[in-house]
Amino acid sequence: MNMTTIYRLVLLGMSSLLASCCLLDWDRKHDVKAHEHSMLAAARAGEITLFGDLHNRDAGRYFSRSAISLKRHTYAEIGGDNDADITSDGARLVFSSTRHNIRPDLYVKSVDGTAVTQLTSDPSSDVQAVFSPNDSRVAFASDRTGNWDIWVISLDGGQPFQITSGQADDVHPSWSSDGSKIVYCSRSTRDGQWELWIADADGRTGKKFIGYGLFPVWSPLGDQILYQRATERGSNLFSIWTVTLVDGEPRYPTEVASSAHEAYVLPAWSVDARQIAFSSVSQPSPDELSLPSSVTQMDIWIMWSDGRGKVRLTDGHTGNFAPVFAADGRVFFTTKRSGYENIWSLLPGPERISPGRGSLTGDPRPSANRPGIDLDDRHANNSTEGGL
Repeated sequence: MNMTTIYRLVLLGMSSLLASCCLLDWDRKHDVKAHEHSMLAAARAGEITLFGDLHNRDAGRYFSRSAISLKRHTYAEIGGDNDADITSDGARLVFSSTRHNIRPDLYVKSVDGTAVTQLTSDPSSDVQAVFSPNDSRVAFASDRTGNWDIWVISLDGGQPFQITSGQADDVHPSWSSDGSKIVYCSRSTRDGQWELWIADADGRTGKKFIGYGLFPVWSPLGDQILYQRATERGSNLFSIWTVTLVDGEPRYPTEVASSAHEAYVLPAWSVDARQIAFSSVSQPSPDELSLPSSVTQMDIWIMWSDGRGKVRLTDGHTGNFAPVFAADGRVFFTTKRSGYENIWSLLPGPERISPGRGSLTGDPRPSANRPGIDLDDRHANNSTEGGL
């Protein structure tokens, strides 16, 4: 099982995530067919309806912008590249790839180069790599012991060492700002729930349970952790949450963003912790749930860390997921717009939210003097749907 399959399965809050992964057969032809109808949103002029007439959903508005900020960073034409992370200076990428093997390995490359350096080579799967704060180490998830565990490897070479062990599946590591601890999610062997845990980054001491959720990301500036959690009633779709550690104890769980008709997943902090990027996926109808393509249309959004000012960056025509911020504000993500999964990035444009709702231009205070997009009061979710 690869982590792309995990991403797709968790979108709708499926509790049997790992046990049911074998039920879905994701055929590459669906990706290629989707690409044939896919265009950059910024390449189309005027105001259009993105999704047509969907039940219980208002038509999303789109405003064109220049496509000059969109960049492609990896070029897999066999297999795919996923799970990007960027060094603090924005110079290098680490990512998982199946370009040379059926099971993913980890690779490092310069952001604007084409040569790739293989970091791991193992018969198992290595995924979800993330740089340590000083960029000297990489934490990742691997099933090389039979189930998923958290591992750390030095960029200088050598063998990786194991951080977690046991029967539970542990995935999606994220470093504390000082590099001393790692937060991750673990599927309980008792009841199958996904839990949030913290372990020391040297793997020598115990671990601490801090709550329930998936795909945690530690704030780069403090002891706040971002994650996704499914609702326990209604649609069971995922929403975006934060929890704050006070003297090492979890406090103040806060829902930051949610939707009755979309799952919000795979959140990420900006480097100054003022913004959050995440992926969205519309809830398929019961008839669509059996179709692989029904959960491959995902979009990238950004918002302020308090949930204000949601702005969609991608066009809703293919799978765009797993965003991560670079130091210059670029958002890197995985997309299938080339027919295969590769790493692309874009630099959000100078939109602003209508007065009283904040700004995404670098200053969270509202301003009536900045050019950009205004929303009328019909948009109850206070979001701007436009993008590349």
